[in-house]
Amino acid sequence: MYLTKEKKEEIFAQYGASAQDTGSAEGQIALFSYRISHLTEHLKKNKKDHNTERSLIALVGKRRKLLNYLKKNDIVRYRAIVEKLGLRK
Repeated sequence: MYLTKEKKEEIFAQYGASAQDTGSAEGQIALFSYRISHLTEHLKKNKKDHNTERSLIALVGKRRKLLNYLKKNDIVRYRAIVEKLGLRK
């Protein structure tokens, strides 16, 4: 499996407050970004995998909602996570 427990802890430790803080918006956005990049690579090889494509679109929507939430409530945290992850906005 591409997303192990250790990898999740590493992502949350790097972007969230701690490895156990799995509910922070920054940690969730970073985890979604990691999963999105993995699914994007999978779809480049498997163009007809429509189930994965649908899952990817759902993940992008979830990440966008979290980013909008951060932007509305704490613009400093929003700008920091966008800068760290290298997202377009």
